[in-house]
Amino acid sequence: MSIPPARPARLLLAAVLGAGLAVGPLAAPAAHAADPVTINLLNLNDFHGRIAKDTTVQFAGTIEKSRAQYGEANTLLLSAGDNIGASLFASATQDDQPTIDVLNALDLAASAVGNHEFDKGFADLTDRVIDGGANATWDYLGANVYKTGTTTPVLPEYGVYTVAGVSVGVIGVVTQETPSLVSSLGIKGLTFGDPVQAVNRVAAQLTDGNTANGEAQVVVAEYHEGAPDSASDSVDLDTEIARSEVFAHIVEDTSAKVDAIFTGHTHQTYAWDAPVAGGGTRPVLQTGSYSANVGQILLSVDPATGDVLDHSASLIPRTTDAADDLAGTYPRAQRVSDVVTAALAYADTVGNKKIGRLRADVTTAYSGGSYVGGVYTGGTRDDRSKESALGNLVADALLKTLKPGASGGAQIAMVNPGGLRAELLYTPGTTETRKKGVITYAMANSVLPFVNNLWTTTLTGAQLKDVLEEQWQPESASRPYLQLGLSKNVRYTYDSSAAAGSRITGIWVNNKRVTDDATYRVGSFSFLLAGGDNFTTFADGSDTKDSGLVDYQAWIAYLTKHSPVKPSFDKHGVQVQAAATAAVGEEYPISLSGLDLTSLGAPANTRLSVTVGGKTVARNVTVTDGAAAFSVTLPNTGAVVVKARPSGTVVRIPVAIGKAEATVYGKAESRTVKKGSPVRFRVQTAPLGTGVWVTGKVKVFIGNRVVARATLRKGNFGTKSVTISRAALKRYGRGTVVATAKLVTSPDTQPTDLKVLTLTIT
Repeated sequence: MSIPPARPARLLLAAVLGAGLAVGPLAAPAAHAADPVTINLLNLNDFHGRIAKDTTVQFAGTIEKSRAQYGEANTLLLSAGDNIGASLFASATQDDQPTIDVLNALDLAASAVGNHEFDKGFADLTDRVIDGGANATWDYLGANVYKTGTTTPVLPEYGVYTVAGVSVGVIGVVTQETPSLVSSLGIKGLTFGDPVQAVNRVAAQLTDGNTANGEAQVVVAEYHEGAPDSASDSVDLDTEIARSEVFAHIVEDTSAKVDAIFTGHTHQTYAWDAPVAGGGTRPVLQTGSYSANVGQILLSVDPATGDVLDHSASLIPRTTDAADDLAGTYPRAQRVSDVVTAALAYADTVGNKKIGRLRADVTTAYSGGSYVGGVYTGGTRDDRSKESALGNLVADALLKTLKPGASGGAQIAMVNPGGLRAELLYTPGTTETRKKGVITYAMANSVLPFVNNLWTTTLTGAQLKDVLEEQWQPESASRPYLQLGLSKNVRYTYDSSAAAGSRITGIWVNNKRVTDDATYRVGSFSFLLAGGDNFTTFADGSDTKDSGLVDYQAWIAYLTKHSPVKPSFDKHGVQVQAAATAAVGEEYPISLSGLDLTSLGAPANTRLSVTVGGKTVARNVTVTDGAAAFSVTLPNTGAVVVKARPSGTVVRIPVAIGKAEATVYGKAESRTVKKGSPVRFRVQTAPLGTGVWVTGKVKVFIGNRVVARATLRKGNFGTKSVTISRAALKRYGRGTVVATAKLVTSPDTQPTDLKVLTLTIT
């Protein structure tokens, strides 16, 4: 197999839906014996059981239009995985059988396994989805899924298909992160190896001339792994290679024997021409997710030699043609329509049951929107790097469910953002029949579709800190940061500029600061507490117990009992940059950021107030873009608490405030007094800070004997007259004595001598 000479890399499609193609599709060549043939590779990824009115049949129609254009014999339909799992209610309620039926109807030839294919365990994949009653008729490929301790794949590594008279080998691999993305119990005995090494091994096998181990003229790699998430509207190949070692490994290290690369997992949209080691380029493509696009790679191939002479890549947006028209034109689309109609009818019967009400949208974090009229609007759902109203609400539901001792005795609850697969929206969508504000069974189930058991485990305060540190994911992870949802009794502060392991600067549970040796009972999904999503510290918890409860059932029960439900927009985690220690009277600078949520309907904070030990020290501090920088004078050693408006976000500043050292005026003094006369003198101190004065109890000693007492109050402004009575001095004869006035107890000032008075008694 040869690779065409090197030519400039070209961006074939901007990584944003609706952008124009940079390169048009190859024209189908005339049918002459010696002419090159066009191979039309169509691809989907991360379909996630999108069985829905006005999308699924249109998705099928998009595929069938391309098949009609290039011919049945020239077209091969493939997938990069996550066909099932995290599905819409219409599919999830029947264990994804409707999705399997749809892909069977579309004659999907092969698919890489995705991590979601393992959601219910390897046995479910092999015994039900592939070989059991579900009967997926395509080849599920997993060249890098091995029996533990061996290099023996437990799934087929590749499939070979004849397309336009050319043998096309398809190799499937899954992200090496899979053990951190699914329950460890379901994949016990499996190891997930380097996907690139597996692709290269099989590609060499398919092109070594040995027909006994499989041969293919054209080789295609299906990676369930891809370019990392990006909040920007468009990305380019070089940027994504620089951002991700995993993606760079795919692009740069995949064997030159591979002619085309399809990717998935990260829900990105791109179609790029990537340089190949040794010269030439090849296409690298991902369709995004949820059937929004069909990926297309067109290869012009010499049928005699298998040489790829030219190629193009593009994303075909899902057609908006009427479903009935598509079903009437294309037999496969008709079969898909039949499946969808039956699935939706069944889902309506089960799912339209009202279980509760909403007062407003409760959503995941969105990206790409803006604050309109002071309220977050628009954008795209599922920004897993941001805190969300929905994530925190689900955590509250888990805490309520798991708090009873019989259910695990949870004290706090935590939720991974990838577990939230849909929104609770007040206004129905165009395909919904519910009334405004109604929560249906289907809506609730779509939020938590994974069917996780609910567990509890015990973590120390130090381990809880480690869990929050693990929100910053390993460098090899597809997403650099995953924001946990937290029950309302948990707050924390962080400094993202600090070194790894030191970013979490303070944690509070029930308004009490967490110490390393304290213990907390944590409730969550079995997936997360088994160490999923790289939160490995959870797996080190003690006394881990399965409540026997299932996530969506507990969630539905919570929504029913607490109806009507409304969102809370207070942030649980806020970035704070401030000194860890300070003293009373000091000017204390504080910098806050990340005060605003980006869930739909979240308000932009505009003002904040600050209290120290319950005393208000600042009002109406301006907040801009969720950030504020200001200074306050510390009047006491109490807690520094910031409250942002209008969200109601409360931030406790992680600072230990020490008592001040008083500055004393006129400390030394000498006097001559007559025996038996009283002595009156003044103690005077400087302000500790603006408006902050020394207060506390004062005792006057001659030797070890207390001869006078006084109290410095706030209204004394640091100055107090003290009298040693005639009776107190009567016991001392003529001569010299030293009376020392000491500040002995003070809420804000260290003990100190306020006056050393030398008395000469005559």
